[in-house]
Amino acid sequence: MRIKKHNLCRSGEQRGFSPLLWRGWGPGGFSPLLWRGWGRFSLLALSFLVLQAAAATKRTPRYQQADSLRVVQLLTEARQQPRTTCWPLYFGRQLIGLPYVAHTLEDNPGEQQLIVNLRELDCTTLTENVVALTLCARAEIYTFAAFLENLETIRYFKNQTFEGYPARLHYFCSWMADNEASGIVKETTGPNPPFTAVQHLKVNYMSTHPDRYAAIKAAPELIPDIRRAEQMLTGQSARYIPKAQLTNTPLLRETIHDGDIIVIITNIAGLDTQHIGLAAWHADGLHLLNASSIHHKVVEEPMTLRQYLYRHKTMPGIRVLRIQ
Repeated sequence: MRIKKHNLCRSGEQRGFSPLLWRGWGPGGFSPLLWRGWGRFSLLALSFLVLQAAAATKRTPRYQQADSLRVVQLLTEARQQPRTTCWPLYFGRQLIGLPYVAHTLEDNPGEQQLIVNLRELDCTTLTENVVALTLCARAEIYTFAAFLENLETIRYFKNQTFEGYPARLHYFCSWMADNEASGIVKETTGPNPPFTAVQHLKVNYMSTHPDRYAAIKAAPELIPDIRRAEQMLTGQSARYIPKAQLTNTPLLRETIHDGDIIVIITNIAGLDTQHIGLAAWHADGLHLLNASSIHHKVVEEPMTLRQYLYRHKTMPGIRVLRIQ
């Protein structure tokens, strides 16, 4: 399933801008209030954004004004970039310096709200926000409503019967499989080399450590659905690139592109992945743009990805995704 243009947007209206943000708002259809200083965004414009948000998603969006303004700013600035821009790396670099904060999606028990937080990020929410923004830019739809629709689509199971908290794609291998089945991303699994090793999944961490998850601790009746999601992954296998293969070679540069999603797998029992980021090629090799718990912010790592992995014994290698 590809992300569709939001139904408020029509092909004849300036590259997908919503009519709500298009008609009667000044020269070129763009509000002067939007253009002159994001901190003075009008209440009328904000109310339009809220109405669009409610119409775009199944789950009620939850965000602060700063989040909606930041999304609109990012998309407006992206509209001025060349069509050949590497969107994942472009948006990732716009978020460099934001503080690392873990578990920003966990304060969301019961009926799920669609949390938008562009003020603080962890490795998963950085990746999700970059993917949602990238899909907007590639479709040339530059609205907050389209961003919300994309974010909800990539964050939750699309073809399963899970409800509430278990409906979120908690394990990143679930995220990968669900979004690949929908045509949003595609996993790169060759050539061999560098894909010389195989990951065998045995996933059970959440169901066997419920006290580490506030929502499950408060509602143990969620465990059977969490376990069902884990069983969907257990027994699967996939090729990966061992860290020894992450050398600065023409082959690796052909295999991994700027902006690819780097999925760092783990040998910690019961888990599938340990960290996620974006590929960024430098002269000395492949680097990782990530929300870093070590640096306490979003950074483009000064060391190569190979050096980074060799500092972590629990990280044997990487899987690679490309946004479609």
